[in-house]
Amino acid sequence: MVYRPSSEAWAVCAESPHRSPVQYALAEMAHTVRARGGDLEVALWGPGAGAWERFDAFAATTATAPVPAAEASSSGPERPSRLTERMDGRRRQVLVAGLGKAGLHDLGPDDFGAVEALAERLDETTVRRVAHWLALAAGRR
Repeated sequence: MVYRPSSEAWAVCAESPHRSPVQYALAEMAHTVRARGGDLEVALWGPGAGAWERFDAFAATTATAPVPAAEASSSGPERPSRLTERMDGRRRQVLVAGLGKAGLHDLGPDDFGAVEALAERLDETTVRRVAHWLALAAGRR
């Protein structure tokens, strides 16, 4: 369920007999809301012990992901080429997808900082290998 402040009500945002698709849908919704600069309040409910119960899989209120401020200085290095920017973005996407396959869907600001640091330091082949390890680890649970 997701809380909508405009209507001051909770609404169902995803339903499934399995938990992981709902977690994935909530995570995607959280990413979208964060990208738009908003906050998202979610509650994950499901059957348990003969009745519905609330799970603490997600924090009640998710914070917006920090946006790194680009410092422009006249003596600083030139802006990276479009290819470099695209490849950096691609490495970040691969890492986030690997984390998603490992079951880590709702990433916080610290998680995005770690992904950013890895994407800057590792080449694409290494990033893909790390994502592959995460996917394998998820399959063994």
